[in-house]
Amino acid sequence: SIYFSSFCLALITLLWWWCGRAGCSAQFRSSAFGRGLTARVGADALEGGAPLELSDDQWRALLSPEQFAVLRQSATEEPGSGALYLEHRPGTYSCAACANPIFTSEQKFESGTGWPSFFDVISPSAVVVRTDYSEGMVREEVICARCHSHLGHVFDDGPPPTSLRYCMNSIALSFEPNHL
Repeated sequence: SIYFSSFCLALITLLWWWCGRAGCSAQFRSSAFGRGLTARVGADALEGGAPLELSDDQWRALLSPEQFAVLRQSATEEPGSGALYLEHRPGTYSCAACANPIFTSEQKFESGTGWPSFFDVISPSAVVVRTDYSEGMVREEVICARCHSHLGHVFDDGPPPTSLRYCMNSIALSFEPNHL
């Protein structure tokens, strides 16, 4: 029933929030430092790869309106509209909000969906996957483990070796090409 689903969602949300506050968050957090964020949010916020928790007003000041809608409000960009969809250079894809490294170009593949797709993450601790009940569907949402920004969704129809398809919003990622 709808009441049971609402109860389960509330319970999952409460447990996820509590885990993030109660010390078990290390398994969900990345130890990567955000490039360029030191000047914007201060060195203390980045020390030790600490979680980055900012108010909505602080996020609005750091992100474009389009980035804020996707990263902080879980919007989805139009397929084929993102700058990174057709990116093929070697490099690293990071969270656009906090620069937490999420994927490498070696993990990217052409899924034909219109969004950048990857078959694996740099590290299991780089992201958190949680059940998303929005839009009348049940999907697995991918969020940045460091700043809790919405990145996209993961599906089980990807290529070997993982059979996963991390379908990401291009605007939720930044790209740093490898320098040879």
